[in-house]
Amino acid sequence: RDMQVHHSQAVEMAFLLRDRTDDATMRTIAFDIITTQQQQMGQMYGWLRMWGLAQSSSLPAMAWMNENGGHGGMGMDATVGMTQADMPGMATREQIDVLRKADGPEAEVQFLRLMLEHHRGGIAMAEAARTLASDDNVILLADAIASSQAAEIAQMEQLLQDRVVQPD
Repeated sequence: RDMQVHHSQAVEMAFLLRDRTDDATMRTIAFDIITTQQQQMGQMYGWLRMWGLAQSSSLPAMAWMNENGGHGGMGMDATVGMTQADMPGMATREQIDVLRKADGPEAEVQFLRLMLEHHRGGIAMAEAARTLASDDNVILLADAIASSQAAEIAQMEQLLQDRVVQPD
């Protein structure tokens, strides 16, 4: 459930970028994030249905990342009262609004900065899910998420470096 929320924000940011840049590489990255993460969200939706679980929960965000299997030392005590905004790598509404108002190279830099953090958070969540999962399909998806987002991070770091003038 939390990864669906996390992916949803990545898709939102990718749509915002797609509409604010003419750069072919950046538009391709946006398209890839949109299509890949929407497909994965559908897969997760299907699993919840198949398992007879609701699409939402009354538990706090990230409650599943516990001391025994969680990532980054986040125990249950640390997850009490967490909200979706507290998920690893999630952008704030204010940051999304800045991206929404940006255009061209400014939008590209803002997107890259936000998506780099978002992907790092997604990898942390995927690694924790992999540790906790007992279903082979969930493990495979968690591995695929971590692997693909790590590759995208390397690409986006280079694209950000290319767009940000380094001081002398």
